[in-house]
Amino acid sequence: MDRQGDRRRHEDAWWRELYEDDGDAAARDTGPAGAARDSLDDRVDSAFRAVGQATDAESVPPTEAGTDTRAPAGPGPRPEPMALPAADPAALDDLVPDTELDGAGYGTFTLRAASLRGEAARHRGEPRGDALLTARFGAGQHALVLVAVATTAPGGDSYAYGGTHRAARDACRWIGGAVGRSYTRLAEDVRTGNRDALKSGLHRLADRTYGKLRAYAVEHGMEPEQYTAALRCLLLPADPACRTRVFFGAGAGGFFRLGNGVWQDLEPPPQEDATGGPAPAGGASGPEETPVDTLPWPVPGAPGPDALIPDVPDAPDQGALLPDLGGAVPGLPRAPSGQPWQPPYEPAPRTAPEPFRFRAVAARPGDLLLVCSAGFTGPLTEAAGFGSRLAARWTAAGPPGLAAFLADVRLHAEGYGQDRTAVAVWEGAEAGEAVRPR
Repeated sequence: MDRQGDRRRHEDAWWRELYEDDGDAAARDTGPAGAARDSLDDRVDSAFRAVGQATDAESVPPTEAGTDTRAPAGPGPRPEPMALPAADPAALDDLVPDTELDGAGYGTFTLRAASLRGEAARHRGEPRGDALLTARFGAGQHALVLVAVATTAPGGDSYAYGGTHRAARDACRWIGGAVGRSYTRLAEDVRTGNRDALKSGLHRLADRTYGKLRAYAVEHGMEPEQYTAALRCLLLPADPACRTRVFFGAGAGGFFRLGNGVWQDLEPPPQEDATGGPAPAGGASGPEETPVDTLPWPVPGAPGPDALIPDVPDAPDQGALLPDLGGAVPGLPRAPSGQPWQPPYEPAPRTAPEPFRFRAVAARPGDLLLVCSAGFTGPLTEAAGFGSRLAARWTAAGPPGLAAFLADVRLHAEGYGQDRTAVAVWEGAEAGEAVRPR
């Protein structure tokens, strides 16, 4: 009993020494100053305050002299995926990844491309509506690189049919196939500066792509506007002696050039006729875009028959894709009078397609060309500090690596939660030498 009593008194003395004698200073360090008691709640609150102070200290931006603009940009709040889109076991090919990332270097340019699901779609568990295609056709100096960006409006009518992301992917796939089948002539026209042939030929390819989208919509009982996508494309020849970059497409998005730290909007005006519809494929009517290139190309006009790209049939008329149920269509019943059967409803008015856009640019050493979807154009042109921060980072020391480029594209901007797709092309300083990534 005496030994147990001595041991207990020794332990009590040790605890008093810890919490009473030397514990005052510790209590002042971890608990509220001047507190009359030291409960478990007090210590938990003190720990939270200590962690919060450390986090604030770590988040203080460095001084101006110590700022490294090449460091990866910090993502915004909740940047990681939250919910997977619903999957159909019979259509697993329709699943798209949350993020796509690609890059390459040919001739004088270095390419970076990224497409990621927006914060809003991640929260709702919807698939990424943006689509990205990077493809090389041919080899060596005769190769042609195509970058296509397609986007649809999240939460629009297409979601009722579950086809919004499929429309964007189909647009990229169909325009890619059309360009790939004609890449030899396209690459030659880019190298020789045959602007009229490029404009008319690419217009036909775009019309053909949108015609397929309309046909798919009709086949599946949808209106044309319920299965469509904005399309932005860029043609990049691999020949180091050619610095011509060709942009074309239709719909919302952006086309910019970054030079000397300043963003320049290169968005061409739409090619429309007097009635507001799309101009003929020859490009003879409609306002001409303000030239931003320096190549000695001929004055735009209606090209001759030999200027059209061969092996590409003309896009069928829109009327051929939308059946006229009021006519004598085989298989439809006829009225007792023998007149053609009339549908019991008025046909829905056709919406005018998006006007075609085209621009050819002579890239300069040190330039950066950017093609992006509407979800990236918004913060770039409207969010305070977004464009200037990217300009500082992308002109610091050459193109970033793939991971750093993805971090730049996902840079948070309050109020902009749409899908983002961005394709950046850095131009080398000398012919035959691509920009060296950092």
